Amino acid sequence: MDEIRGDEIRGKAEGTAPVPLSVLDLVTVGQGRTATQALRTGVEIAQLAERRGFHRYWVAEHHSMPGVASSSPAVILAHMAAHTERIRLGSGGVMLPNHAPLVIAEQFGTLEAMAPGRVDLGLGRAPGTDGATAAALRRTERLNEGADDFPQQLMELTRFLDDDFPDGHPYARIHAVPGPVQATSEGGVQSPGRPPLWLLGSSGFSARLAGMLGLPFAFAHHFSAQNTIPALELYRESFKPSAVLDAPYALIGVAALAADDEREARRQVLTGALSMLRLRSGRPGLVPTPEEAEAYAFTPVEREFVDSWLVNIVHGTADEVRTGLDDLAKRTGADELMITANAHGGEARLRSYGLIADAYGLPGA
Repeated sequence: MDEIRGDEIRGKAEGTAPVPLSVLDLVTVGQGRTATQALRTGVEIAQLAERRGFHRYWVAEHHSMPGVASSSPAVILAHMAAHTERIRLGSGGVMLPNHAPLVIAEQFGTLEAMAPGRVDLGLGRAPGTDGATAAALRRTERLNEGADDFPQQLMELTRFLDDDFPDGHPYARIHAVPGPVQATSEGGVQSPGRPPLWLLGSSGFSARLAGMLGLPFAFAHHFSAQNTIPALELYRESFKPSAVLDAPYALIGVAALAADDEREARRQVLTGALSMLRLRSGRPGLVPTPEEAEAYAFTPVEREFVDSWLVNIVHGTADEVRTGLDDLAKRTGADELMITANAHGGEARLRSYGLIADAYGLPGA
């Protein structure tokens, strides 16, 4: 295995934050905005996160969703690598069953060459979309096969990243480039590192697998809050020390938005809640404006969904958000909090990350 050090995984808490803070950017596109504007906002968020001491910036693979412009994580991360210098960049995550493992190894080997020592490869087993779109991506109707084969696909990807298929394996003479093979070629010089692997999950499957393999684990608390503590407990109980980690390391994705007052925070998070309601109802679209969300006539069933969704979004003033994040870190024992701020406009999201950084006294103010 190529060298992966634990300090490439573990973050450092800055200011008064209880644990390291990071950013998950869904590159959301609001009504009246373009994908170009959303990606420019992504650059601003990554730069703000770097300047203020957030540990990492991740993007997540989604497909066929007009309001989410992160269908190609590797492309977005290459763009972010060109506009940042120190912050870790990664996928939260790439959906492994959607891709050939060799393709992912090549893409993230390229990213590692662009930004040595600061690339994370987070992997999920869900499609990141609906069944029909997943079938189009994978060129097959056998969607369960990809999820069921996840451990085998993970092993294959790891072999490509480490360039260590055993003799006699059909892929023994196939090499992911950029990658370790360049160091063993005549006259070759290659960095000994490669992106650390993370497993992502919203239930127990990846939690157990990450623990058994001694890998870091990222849990999607922002949309599966009821499963957070059971999944983290399962990860810790299953954990076996590895060459990557000697102890468990788990981060959780947290939906959080801070504003100058409670009413404005509520206005902003309601846009994301309405967007999620439409997605869950089979009507995905651009993120609505705060004005549309406030004026929307929710049915009783829709109101129940929205209220239950908002319960798990930490929102309010900066002090209220800080208190909510502190409580969440204490309740879950998470080693890192990865904050996603979903709102219609980039201004509100940038303001939120800045307010949270200020509330914790992060550097670079």
